[in-house]
Amino acid sequence: MKDLPFHISALHAAYARGASPVEVIEEAFRRIEEAGDPGIFLHLVDPETAKAAAAALPPFDPVAMPLWGVPFAAKDNIDAAGCPTTCACPASVYEPEADAFVVAALKAAGAILVGKTNLDQFATGLVGVRSPYPIPKNAVDPAIVPGGSSSGSAVAVARGLVSFSLGTDTAGSGRVPAALNNIVGLKPSLGALSATGMVPACRTLDTISIFALTVGDAWAAFRAAAVFDPSDAYARPAVAPALAATPPSFKVGVPSAATREFFGDAVQEAAFDASLAELKALGGEIVELDFQPFHDIAKLLYEGPWVGERWAATEAIIRDRPEEMHPVTRAIIGKAEAFSAADAFKGQYALQALKRIAQPMVDAVDLMAVPTIPTFYSVADLEADPVAPNSNLGTYTNFVNLMDLCGLAVPLAPRADGRPGSVTLLAKAGRDAALAALGETLHARAGVRLGATGWMAPRGAERAPAALPDEIPLAAVGAHMSGLPLNHELTRLGARFLQATTTSADYRLYALPGGRPKRPGMVRAKDGAAIAVEVWAVPMAQFGAFIAGVPAPLGIGTVTLADGSAVKGFLCEAAGLEGAEDVTAHGGWRAYLDAGTSDAA
Repeated sequence: MKDLPFHISALHAAYARGASPVEVIEEAFRRIEEAGDPGIFLHLVDPETAKAAAAALPPFDPVAMPLWGVPFAAKDNIDAAGCPTTCACPASVYEPEADAFVVAALKAAGAILVGKTNLDQFATGLVGVRSPYPIPKNAVDPAIVPGGSSSGSAVAVARGLVSFSLGTDTAGSGRVPAALNNIVGLKPSLGALSATGMVPACRTLDTISIFALTVGDAWAAFRAAAVFDPSDAYARPAVAPALAATPPSFKVGVPSAATREFFGDAVQEAAFDASLAELKALGGEIVELDFQPFHDIAKLLYEGPWVGERWAATEAIIRDRPEEMHPVTRAIIGKAEAFSAADAFKGQYALQALKRIAQPMVDAVDLMAVPTIPTFYSVADLEADPVAPNSNLGTYTNFVNLMDLCGLAVPLAPRADGRPGSVTLLAKAGRDAALAALGETLHARAGVRLGATGWMAPRGAERAPAALPDEIPLAAVGAHMSGLPLNHELTRLGARFLQATTTSADYRLYALPGGRPKRPGMVRAKDGAAIAVEVWAVPMAQFGAFIAGVPAPLGIGTVTLADGSAVKGFLCEAAGLEGAEDVTAHGGWRAYLDAGTSDAA
């Protein structure tokens, strides 16, 4: 048990062999004690209570309970019945009567809570050293800051004390500590995880986040937690399917060379270039973006009136007992006194103007890739200057929730100096699954050890190309395929890539005359061949809107795939083939374009 990796696949393999979850929970508490770091946890669940919860689990069934027997921790601004909630402020301690909605959902999936973790006080900071309690030590290098505000949650995972943990993320608190501790940080779309039972920092921008050793583990926890909560006014229904494959071609927006900022850290700049090379190797087309509007949006979070939301969350203490707050936290939140109601509206106007510039750039790509952090800072750096390094760490994180994006911090190969490598993938709200699918592949290719443990990443789970009950699988044969000019007509409707495959061997493919982009026409024929297609899952509610835009002679019919299954797909009327070029010999539209015989793209 002592050498058992705590990632979920290893735990469930052990359970399948007959291991006891009680023994695993005992091992978790042993590891916590052996770690010898009093700054990680602010409160531990009574070990007997945790073991009793493990013993009370029904017979092992990882399908019905995907987190069966998995130990986890929660940031101490998230309620857990039986544990005090402190927000790292002794003056604000209270005893919650119930679990936070997300904690309850995770327990219902079989997870076992072992404790509450340290944080930058009131979740205000990206460094992890703004706590009146002992500061958790960075799991990779104690000289480096642990990252915040979800410091204890990240360190607990990186040291292999728990399988996953909950953090929160307003300005990057679910991503920065991940990069600093060589783990995965999943920042969901806003509203995907309920905020009921979470003490807010900025109520309109907060989300509970998830730290894990692998993308697969983070996604498993997210799927279990992503239950719609009607009592949370900011909750939105989330799509959390099993991960499918990554499209063979996709556009990645990155900061242009002129708008990248590494604060003189050439090693970090080289590491980011290496991450872009990995994305290219997976089919990514790199598109440089003028990132200045994103940087300007980021500045609004702390320099604008949104700091007033932090005042609202801490008003009773900062107004009546300011001396009870950490001095840096008090100074930051105290800036709210300088803003008026008029300033709040002016801030909204400024944000909207900047989003009008930035949003078209987001819309023009499938995802964005940014450095998770621009550089590293030591504990000594923060002692010398408690503000500027914190602000710098938010360079590529502060704008994300203001833009309503989802994000995933992924560990990559170490930098040239041995410090952890990391890249953050960003996309529009609701695209969490697409980021996770790509992130899992990136992490696997990196071949890095997990966190600060000696464990290697397990082989990724098999991807099941299945549509959800409220989706219609659609075979795209031409310009609607990934990376081609009309793919956005699918992705803007929320369609998900399922697989690249071929039809059965009885179709012919034609390049239809006229039009730009030039269109393919596929027809069924006795003397046909297998044609390359991509299968996308289109939300049923959006399918009518999609097919309404399909022009003659094309239509949507039923297409037989190579495995004998049938899906909806693009077919062409026979009358539309007059003057068309037969391109069946190429085996597919992309191959036809790559052959350089057409200007169809």
